[in-house]
Amino acid sequence: MNATRKSVHAGLLAAAAVLALLVALVAPPREAAAAPASGQEIAETLTCQCGCGLTVANCNHPNCSFSVPTRERIDAMLAHGKGRAEIIGYFREQYGEKILSAPTTQGFNLLAWTMPFIALVAGGAMIVLVMGRWRARGEGASDSSDAPAPRSSGQSNAAAQFDPALRERLERELKERI
Repeated sequence: MNATRKSVHAGLLAAAAVLALLVALVAPPREAAAAPASGQEIAETLTCQCGCGLTVANCNHPNCSFSVPTRERIDAMLAHGKGRAEIIGYFREQYGEKILSAPTTQGFNLLAWTMPFIALVAGGAMIVLVMGRWRARGEGASDSSDAPAPRSSGQSNAAAQFDPALRERLERELKERI
């Protein structure tokens, strides 16, 4: 197996490892789903709609017309025995996906979580392939035995590969200009 194929296989193995790690990170832990959520934790998952761009928990407006009532509503819902998923579902139903501070890990939104890693793996694989081809091209050029021998001892092998007529013309023009 040549070096290019080995590097492609290594790249594919690395891609599989990254994707497996990503799935493990994106999947919600079972203990966290069973544990009761606090109002602060729920408020951190919701984006404030006042325009500050922060979460409801971190909104820096002391009398914000959105975050203050939302935190109170979250606390009231928790007091009534509602769970984290129920409360987030309520706000998601009222305001849509824009209320969530992070995309969900379902459906098309899963692409938002995986695309950066996929792009990194694909870019790395392309770099490995291109470097392998450059290396193979370089080895093929240095191993070629059909290259003409240098005309003089001061001339390198690379210079001897040029057309002799063009080389003479270049030398003549250089002498005229100097």
